[in-house]
Amino acid sequence: MIITKQYRCIHSASCMCTKGHISEDVIFLLLQHLNWNPKIIAALSCVCKWFDDLVKRVLWKEFCRTRAPKMMQDLQSSGSHSVDGNWSALGKLLIYCSGCKKDGLFNKIHIPGHFAYRTRFSRTSGKSFLLPNCRSDVLYVSDPCEHLDQGEEGDVGFFRGVFKSFATSKVRKMLIRKNAKFHPTEFCPYCKGKLWSMLQAKMIPQSASCRLGAYEDCIEYYVCLNGHVLGVCTLLPLSDSEGVSEFD
Repeated sequence: MIITKQYRCIHSASCMCTKGHISEDVIFLLLQHLNWNPKIIAALSCVCKWFDDLVKRVLWKEFCRTRAPKMMQDLQSSGSHSVDGNWSALGKLLIYCSGCKKDGLFNKIHIPGHFAYRTRFSRTSGKSFLLPNCRSDVLYVSDPCEHLDQGEEGDVGFFRGVFKSFATSKVRKMLIRKNAKFHPTEFCPYCKGKLWSMLQAKMIPQSASCRLGAYEDCIEYYVCLNGHVLGVCTLLPLSDSEGVSEFD
């Protein structure tokens, strides 16, 4: 393979890439061959500002399109060439369970965040997290990431998701109409946006706990300004949740 002419990094005087960079096309082909490995993409973003720009502008977008092609096509079907909160935030949301810290967003015991490579996101499941008059909105929600036997908290499940075109959604309009307040200290772990509590806004329907297989009074989730969703629930024992049916 012929490598095109290298050029120096012009983004930072302290850049370590004193001999210039290989072309974007070569990096694209290399990551494509590596199936858009997220750990390598994340490592590249730490090299210098030139690589960080390429990662945010190109590589995370291709990662998202490869890992969830139908979901990405739907999220962009409104005509936008980008997504709310940028591609790197969405890429992280697809594969990373944020966990929780004690006295943090969910005020529970400390459960560290971790990669979750095989998460399924569902548009159908997302309907269960919306009030009836908001169900024309499009929300993709993951299956709960289970953290079992967490002492007094029992079996804890974390879930995450993303709205399509959140800026024009009925959920956002209702939050504003309710004069919902942002969380005073915590921010979205994916894009650093401000967070609304759906629990405080009284906008979590009973169908959400049924979908998750969780106790009705033990579910909480937040949505950020860019439409990223993160939540937690206490899961029912398997023998109890098997017979739970979803509410309409």
